[in-house]
Order: sequence, then structure tokens, then C-alpha cells
Amino acid sequence: MAAAEKLFLAQGVDATTISEIVEAAQVAKGTFYHYFSSKSDMLDALGKRYTEQFLASLEEAMEGCASDDWTGRLLAWIHANVETYVKTYRTHDIVYTNHHHHDRSNQAKNAILDQLLEIIEGGRSAGIWAPEEPRIVALLIYSGVHGATDDVIAAKTKDCAPFARRVSEACLRMLTLPQKPAT
Repeated sequence: MAAAEKLFLAQGVDATTISEIVEAAQVAKGTFYHYFSSKSDMLDALGKRYTEQFLASLEEAMEGCASDDWTGRLLAWIHANVETYVKTYRTHDIVYTNHHHHDRSNQAKNAILDQLLEIIEGGRSAGIWAPEEPRIVALLIYSGVHGATDDVIAAKTKDCAPFARRVSEACLRMLTLPQKPAT
């Protein structure tokens, strides 16, 4: 798959042939067809791998936080999301060419959204914030981070860390604080 990804990045998916992929991977064409029935299947597998690696990078960023530090975990998740997407957007754009945000069966989006929702629910259970609609807030944060990062990618910003920090802080403000009891 690494050979296919390298070729797709260099010359595009449509221009890349299966013959070129097997030559670059130094495997027989039969080996390719043992694992994939088509170039489209290869792209699906690359998409799954991309999502797994993306989720792992977010998880790794959160490992630096205590398991009950929900604010720290949220900030680390958002910051890592921005940084990882900026570093990998070219592969993202290849493997998710046919995915749309309105695709309700987008398993990659759902896996990342579930990870975010777990953080929001954890903070809610701990009394750190109290969003009335945790899933809606998660959808807004997910979509907002993705869209904002597309903007910084288009601007070709060299150091996206300050941008990631500002996005993280803006998203944190989307979560409501628990109501204090009247005295």
C-alpha cells in the first residue's frame, strides 16, 4: 500500500496503473489481486489505514494528559487534529475523494466523531462542562476543526501551532459550563 500511496501522491490516482503499483512494490500482479480486486479496493484500504493512523495520532496526543483531564484531552485532541490534518491532507484528499460530509455512512468520520464525543461526555460526567446536546457540539467541533484547517492549508501556513491553539480555545468556548446552584 505504501507504494500505491507514493504513486498516487506523485502522479494522481487516475494516472497510476496497477502495473506501476506492483512494479513499485516489487510484487507480482497476482499478489496485488490476491489482496485487492481493483484500484478502488486499494483506495478503500488506504482510507481505512489513513483513518486508523489519524485516530492513533489523536490518541497519542491525549496520552500526555491524565485520563480525567477532560479539558486537556479536548485541547490535545483538537490541536493534534489540526497538526495531523495539515501534515497528511494530500493523502486525505486522495483517499476521501468520494466522501462527503453529508454521507451518513462515512465510517471514518464516525470513528473520529465517536472519539471526540467520548471526550465531551467524559467532561460532562465529571461536571467540567454541560452541553445540552453533546453530539451536536461534537459535530460542530469536528466540522469546524476540519473546515478551519482547510483554510490554513489553503493559506499554506508554515507553522500551524498558533492557529491550532486558537482553534482549540474557540472550540472549548463552545462547551457550556455547568450551572452553579442558586444560593
